[in-house]
Amino acid sequence: MAAKKLTVTLRRSLIGQKPKTRATVRGLGLRRMNQTVQHDDTDAIRGMLHKVKHLIEVEESKK
Repeated sequence: MAAKKLTVTLRRSLIGQKPKTRATVRGLGLRRMNQTVQHDDTDAIRGMLHKVKHLIEVEESKK
């Protein structure tokens, strides 16, 4: 059975954000606006997404 994947897109700029917020976005693999990455649906990733939910857009995919 394949694990669920999450598609994460950076929708808002990091200008003016706190360094910890910037580091979290960078840890997700996002470098520039409108960039999209895929991650496995794990608790650690979910926690990171929750911390920066005001900057990103998340979609669930089955791949």
